[in-house]
Amino acid sequence: MKLFDVYPLFNVNIVKGEGCKVWDDKGQEYLDLYGGHAVISIGHCHPHYVEKVGQQLQTLGFYSNSVQNKLQVELAERLGKASGYEDYQFFLVNSGAEANENALKLASFKNPSCNRILSCEKAFHGRTSLAVEVTNNPKIVAPINDNHHVRFLPLNDVEPWIRELSRGGVAAVILECIQGVGGIQMATPEFAQKLAYACKRYHATLICDEIQCGYGRSGKFFAHQWLGIKPDIITVAKGIGNGFPMSGVLISPEFQPVYGQLGTTFGGNHLACTAALAVLDVIEQEHLIENAGEVGNYLMEKIKGLNHPKIKDVRGRGLMIGIELAEDQKPVRERLVYEQHVFTGCSGQNLLRLLPPLTFTKELADEFIDRLQKAL
Repeated sequence: MKLFDVYPLFNVNIVKGEGCKVWDDKGQEYLDLYGGHAVISIGHCHPHYVEKVGQQLQTLGFYSNSVQNKLQVELAERLGKASGYEDYQFFLVNSGAEANENALKLASFKNPSCNRILSCEKAFHGRTSLAVEVTNNPKIVAPINDNHHVRFLPLNDVEPWIRELSRGGVAAVILECIQGVGGIQMATPEFAQKLAYACKRYHATLICDEIQCGYGRSGKFFAHQWLGIKPDIITVAKGIGNGFPMSGVLISPEFQPVYGQLGTTFGGNHLACTAALAVLDVIEQEHLIENAGEVGNYLMEKIKGLNHPKIKDVRGRGLMIGIELAEDQKPVRERLVYEQHVFTGCSGQNLLRLLPPLTFTKELADEFIDRLQKAL
């Protein structure tokens, strides 16, 4: 049997990681400014994380959600305090797409007469049924998912959103406060606040997708906390488990749970919760949210300071940074990997996307700047 060939791959086999660096099977070291799609939040193989997950695995790796799991309760309490959402409820699942699926289902359950959703142009929310329908990429929407529930509207132009909400029938508005796949485009406070007000006025659930931009990456726990809004539902994934597949939905107290309404086999299992608790330990003990803000600002200023003719724009918050090039990003990204030994992400034809671990340092930023300059 062969793998189903849907990923274009670099000709590199990564076998080891430590901190903000990884190594291939030939012993070559690489600087990791992508963190495996923003998943590695506290660095590769952090000793505390390895210890806690190893201990749990020797005790109990998994049991079903038909019994009490005190680790879930502890995680909900810790996350509530860390994020400022102690009054919210928490539902645990396995992936970002699954978190968004359940968020959209909850919005629909709350407004059963409404079946319309508003999403952003260039939005990416996942590849499963509802998640892919609210993703603005027709190439990955299968005909069976194209159910005409969704209207895509421009980021930071609130009038079309208000017009659509006033027509009625909108169950949910879903928003990335910093778009990842969409090119590190950022919602403005004015737009976000007017949109949140309109959602309240027209009884639509406001969902903030914090899967990539959340969990400390922006320099606050959630990116929407820069904007002065409080969404009804928040989805998290990626950095929550530092590589262990896990996600969650933070749910306003306005939503009343009903037995059987949502469900999951693997979500919130003992090993996943242990991984997530270890991540919170390290984030708090090492002040990684503050580090993301400080080092992110330093890195953006350094990139801007290059004044390179091939760099059109640098934008982002914290350690979620986009470098818009005046040329195709693909050759630059390939030179970064194969010649300078740096992993970055991309978005579209012209944007390099930087999503390093939140442990990234100014010294590593300087190292990256040198390698970027050579690649350019």
